[in-house]
Amino acid sequence: MSDEAVDHVLVSVEDGRFTAVEMGVSEPPSDAFRLAGLTIPGLANCHSHAFHRALRGRTQQGPGSFWTWREQMYALAGGLTPDSYYDLARATYREMAATGITSVAEFHYLHHGPDGTAYDEPNVMGLAMIEAAREVGVRIALLDTCYLASGIGSPPVGVQLRYSDGDVEAWRRRVDDLAATVARVHRSHDVVVGGAVHSVRAVPRDQMPHVARWASEREAPLHLHLSEQVAENDACLTAYGLTPTQLLDDAGVLGPGTSAVHATHVTDEDIALLGRSGTFAVLCPTTERDLGDGIGPSRKLFRAGSLLTLGSDSHAVVDLFEEMRAVEMDQRLATHERGHWSAAELLGAATFDGHRSLGFPDAGRITVGARADLVTLDASSPRTAGTGCGAETAVFAATAADVAWVMADGKVVATRDDRRDIGAALDAVIDRCLAES
Repeated sequence: MSDEAVDHVLVSVEDGRFTAVEMGVSEPPSDAFRLAGLTIPGLANCHSHAFHRALRGRTQQGPGSFWTWREQMYALAGGLTPDSYYDLARATYREMAATGITSVAEFHYLHHGPDGTAYDEPNVMGLAMIEAAREVGVRIALLDTCYLASGIGSPPVGVQLRYSDGDVEAWRRRVDDLAATVARVHRSHDVVVGGAVHSVRAVPRDQMPHVARWASEREAPLHLHLSEQVAENDACLTAYGLTPTQLLDDAGVLGPGTSAVHATHVTDEDIALLGRSGTFAVLCPTTERDLGDGIGPSRKLFRAGSLLTLGSDSHAVVDLFEEMRAVEMDQRLATHERGHWSAAELLGAATFDGHRSLGFPDAGRITVGARADLVTLDASSPRTAGTGCGAETAVFAATAADVAWVMADGKVVATRDDRRDIGAALDAVIDRCLAES
């Protein structure tokens, strides 16, 4: 499929995949379904905490920082049950589908009961995420997160007890059970079970290699939070004499199967290490600006060898079009220059490269054999009219509100008619979750 916008394209779909892509078809078959507008591949949301959706608009009052925001997030996390976790995730994934997202990476660390006791089904919370995504029709990479400490050298406290398995071997056993359950029950091509190192503050140095080895042995994606906050860097330097990136490299965590989320406060040496290892860089600009994190060196990372992908993270906004253009706009603010990223590069980050980092390398392109994902944008809205109907329209003009129709794996998963119902579902479940927190 051409990287350029092309008129009169006829695609054929069988068993969830493109079987033909024909250009210049001025007279399509009479039974063809016409998509009027700009149609692009499905989008990959490479970093999600689904339950954070309940915080939108609730954490915007008064001054604060990432750390004060985190306390509000912890309060919400403490009250979630398997049922409310499922309901909130399902409503959030419906919102994602309606914005053109066809795959999501769920960075999942809410494993156990409120006091840290395992549920009768130890993976009930993770399975709830998987069920929610499958119900909506969105593919999921469930990134089961290893979280063993509240800070470097400090045990989990409070709600963090829900996150911890005690040690990395217990984490491995539980995640292997999860993967076996998924293989036995779902037998599905729309679920990937991956792993995550929450951060250098939450996983001790000697435990990190075991998480990396687990992912490598299973050829599973491995994600991690990296240098989102200066305080994290300072703590790591004090404890280990290394930056977080150096520590992760020393532990064998970096590599082409790994995705580093944020990478906001990284040194030139860090950037070189990330690039040489082929580690993906997951930027989440709407969250990074909402929490006051800072602006990451996206272009430097890319030039060093780290492919860019995108995520909505805390869901302050669920709009991958905004994430795409924010990468470029933030670089303009940081450098006082324009033109760091082309529209085609940013669209590639949100589609093919994003899907590849999640374990779905056959998605994100409109080509024969690929998964049949399509997102059609209204090309005549007040935002998109007159913009040329090319990649620049998608990246620098469109918003999630312009998504009119979405297909994932050959099935229609959202249309613009769904929005009112999705809003009502979000309203109801968020009220319930906040009342129980």
